[in-house]
Amino acid sequence: MVQNMIAGMIKLFNIFTMNNKLGINFFDRNTLLVAKELIGKELVYENKHLWITETEAYMGFDDPASHAYKGRTPRNAIMYGKAGFSYIYFIYGMYHCLNIVTEKEGYPAAVLIRGGLLHDGTYLNGPGKLCRYLNLTTAQNKINMTSSSLLFVTDNSHFFKIKTTPRIGIKVGVELPWRFIADIKK
Repeated sequence: MVQNMIAGMIKLFNIFTMNNKLGINFFDRNTLLVAKELIGKELVYENKHLWITETEAYMGFDDPASHAYKGRTPRNAIMYGKAGFSYIYFIYGMYHCLNIVTEKEGYPAAVLIRGGLLHDGTYLNGPGKLCRYLNLTTAQNKINMTSSSLLFVTDNSHFFKIKTTPRIGIKVGVELPWRFIADIKK
């Protein structure tokens, strides 16, 4: 009974933020554009909210750092699906990473959410810290973030100047300037 009450409260809490939820038209576009425009958007999971402050784009069949580079597998199949779905995977035996699928169905592309800023000013630097804070695991993989009432992105934006840099934490494709970071003065 208590769990039902909590679930009801979370849904009610999220109704207020869902009015500005990003839809399929936002995610079904060029991955670089989506990655850049996600900076400052609000990411919501259950009752936790944060502003997205760092993203990286992974796209297509020619991106050597993309999970889709060597072809479709059970793990990366979601990247070939409809835009707006979560792609969450587990790395190094300890971290989860949240990506959001972009572009047209059949074209493997996603944006990695690398960092966030809590509303109290706490900065989460790194996709593992972000997922740990939000309690995101592979159990939340393949959620349609354009229709979910638990995991979604809103246009309740916080304005940040945006810096563009090469991607980090990878060994190939490092020369591509596909990382976008909010210019936060610490």
